[in-house]
Amino acid sequence: MFKRSKLLIALLMTLMLIAAACGSDSDSADSGTDADTETTESEANDEEADDAEAEDETADEPEDEAEEEAAADDEAMEEEEAPIVRADADLVIWADDTRTPVILPLAEEFGEENGITVAVQEVNFGDIRDRLQTAGPAGEGPDVVIGAHDWLGQLVTSGLLAPVDLPNSGDFSPVAIDAMTYEGQLYGVPYAIENIALIRNVDLVPDSPATMEELEQIALDVVAAGDAEIPLAVQNDPGDPFHNFPLFTAAGGYLFGLNDDGSYNADDIGIDSEGGLAAGAQFQAWTESGFLSPSLSYDVMIESFGQGNAPFAITGPWAVSDPDRGFGATGVNYVVEPIPPLAGTTAAPFVGVQGFMVSANAENPLFAQTFITEIMSTQEAQTGLFEAGGRPPAHTAAFDAAAGDPDIEGFGLAGENGQPLPAIPEMGSVWSAWTDAYALILSGESTGEDAFTSASDQIRTLIAEG
Repeated sequence: MFKRSKLLIALLMTLMLIAAACGSDSDSADSGTDADTETTESEANDEEADDAEAEDETADEPEDEAEEEAAADDEAMEEEEAPIVRADADLVIWADDTRTPVILPLAEEFGEENGITVAVQEVNFGDIRDRLQTAGPAGEGPDVVIGAHDWLGQLVTSGLLAPVDLPNSGDFSPVAIDAMTYEGQLYGVPYAIENIALIRNVDLVPDSPATMEELEQIALDVVAAGDAEIPLAVQNDPGDPFHNFPLFTAAGGYLFGLNDDGSYNADDIGIDSEGGLAAGAQFQAWTESGFLSPSLSYDVMIESFGQGNAPFAITGPWAVSDPDRGFGATGVNYVVEPIPPLAGTTAAPFVGVQGFMVSANAENPLFAQTFITEIMSTQEAQTGLFEAGGRPPAHTAAFDAAAGDPDIEGFGLAGENGQPLPAIPEMGSVWSAWTDAYALILSGESTGEDAFTSASDQIRTLIAEG
């Protein structure tokens, strides 16, 4: 299975030795890695409650009610954030508890075939990025990490990731490759894609609405008839730019403009553009009609739809697959499908991608690169990761095989219209102000245009301040 990679590594190692003999004696030149890196502040970019990245970005942690609890939490945090010492192995991989069982046997076989030792260290997914920033430059970091694509802006600009050459990139979903690309360079091998979609109660609404206008009318009619309580269960607690994004784009808005090379232009904020302000007015209209509910929490969203009290929901696979209270466990008769267009404009959800990345401070970059590009990029490996974590595979053949599950197929179809969550550092300046804007609109405290204009001013100020 690994013959080709073994030969490739042997050849590359020989070339490196020749180059070292002819070149300088500098440690950095011999290693081929970038040792001088800087760290930046961590951005809160997790998507969903079960380690999916964007949903947690807008969540506020509850305040402690007693000083003793606060002290206990601080102590626990200090223990949790204790530095990880690099395992004594030639190839070290950081992965969370869900992916480790899949990665470990593949890594061990790779090590045996290439005559090296390997170690897969288990690290909480939410801790990997911050720990890499300190451990990598200190020489205690891994060679490979799993991570979310929206970490790229922070990690690449800090010099913590190495570019990746993926010969079989055509085997992957284009949106997954785009997401793992930063400023024209690929920085990871994607393995999972996730996005939100429309969830429809088939008993309340037997047929798919063709447009958002039709969906709104159906939802309001179902509630008016007394068959449901909430027209559209989409979380806004108090506001939620991530879950509102497909509605925002369908109403004509955009977040960042694009440069000629397809990269994001952080100087072009679209929230108060003509289309963005039209979207703000649309959210105001949806609030006034009762179509959207203010301060709808995740718990209320999942309970209302799961108990048949909402004809529609907009959420992600985590709400469907939760074994205790997910829609698949409550017995509600549902289907997953794309969010319909508004006035002919496509609804584009954010797409989050997870992948394997190589540390710029890797002790063995050749082994690291070969392992992720030749082993973890295969259909078999990607299928194993899907079976362990439940997130649709980025590998198209693995996804096609998984799409026998109608939920996976539905989320995949919805994601075809999606946009990768921007991975640029400026994204960290967006969430708070935009969340507040939605909260003001949904509560009726501000018009859509005023709220989005104010939010855009705040975002520009934060970006300018760095």
